[in-house]
Amino acid sequence: MKKLIAVFVSALFATAAFAQAPAPQKAPAPAEKAEVKADMKAEKAEVKVEKADAKK
Repeated sequence: MKKLIAVFVSALFATAAFAQAPAPQKAPAPAEKAEVKADMKAEKAEVKVEKADAKK
């Protein structure tokens, strides 16, 4: 019985410790994602133009 109470008390302390831990960092903002996506599209367009010029 004493071991069971010890386990419950230690679990209580463990949950309290996790509750006070700092929150994890969030993902980058959607605006940054859109900017990266636009850059990638621009690079792809440049590659297409270069390939078209190479074929001529």
